[in-house]
Amino acid sequence: MSKLQLNSISYSRNAFDIAMLILRVGFGILMIPHGYAKYLGFAEKQNEFMDFMGLGPAASLILAIFAELVCSAMLVLGLFTRAATVPLIVTAIVITFMAHDGDVFGKAYGGFSYLLVYLVLLLVGPGKYSLDGLILSKQPKY
Repeated sequence: MSKLQLNSISYSRNAFDIAMLILRVGFGILMIPHGYAKYLGFAEKQNEFMDFMGLGPAASLILAIFAELVCSAMLVLGLFTRAATVPLIVTAIVITFMAHDGDVFGKAYGGFSYLLVYLVLLLVGPGKYSLDGLILSKQPKY
């Protein structure tokens, strides 16, 4: 085993898988409270929530809760990870560009940060340390 070289551009597969685990679990856990707060305040917010694409405030709120709560939980588990990132990406786009006018260095900083992470997870997947990885490892190889 070689020493960790801080100026190296190479990495091991294990380091990659651990990094994806940290990214997935960390950002999944960070988003869950946003969805949970919307869930708890549904009755108060259902008529005043942002109307996304003309769906109506209540439907938009339900979609946001689904993304932020359910899809984030799936992200933490690494279950259907790439599919789970799609609603999260849409939500992050809405937060960044509709709710906060694309001010990525100001009000939209948080939403834009989530958007970047979700895009990475969509592109590279969950890594080996996930339920997706476990499911794939049990499938027969041809």
